[in-house]
Amino acid sequence: MIRQQLYEMLKDEPGVHFSTGNTQNDGIRSASGGMKSSKFCLHLAGDTPSSNRLFDAIASHCVPVIISDEIELPFEDELDYSQFCLFVRSQDALRKGFLLDLLDSVKEQEWTRMWMRLKEVDHHFEFQYPSFPGDAVDMIWQSIAHKVPQVKQILHKEKRYSRSRLPNKKSA
Repeated sequence: MIRQQLYEMLKDEPGVHFSTGNTQNDGIRSASGGMKSSKFCLHLAGDTPSSNRLFDAIASHCVPVIISDEIELPFEDELDYSQFCLFVRSQDALRKGFLLDLLDSVKEQEWTRMWMRLKEVDHHFEFQYPSFPGDAVDMIWQSIAHKVPQVKQILHKEKRYSRSRLPNKKSA
């Protein structure tokens, strides 16, 4: 729903371009080219917990503008996304002029810093075969490894009182 509202708000704004990434009629190439020639790329929350848009924006070195109130980002336990992304609450993005004013307020030096950081982290979002240290597969395994101690702790806490439970007495 927000996607359509933002499209309607921004479609006629100068300097704003929309490209779709469908698999027909050269759509993927068009969307990729649009990202590579853009300073900022919108990444809106969708119907699924993940999408390729964020990966595509990062690979294109297009600073992601993440419009979502509660998004889980890959590798956030390792990467500080605020160094290479902008975050906007959905309700703010829908306020007339807010998004364009925000993007206009990003000074060239700040954008360049974010763009340089994107170039430093983009390899974390690439899937390679065979995998290499720091690529997406390695990052996935690192994320899992960070979560294992928490899961173990929860399981161990659940077992704390297992011996002290009273057996059920059978009624006579």
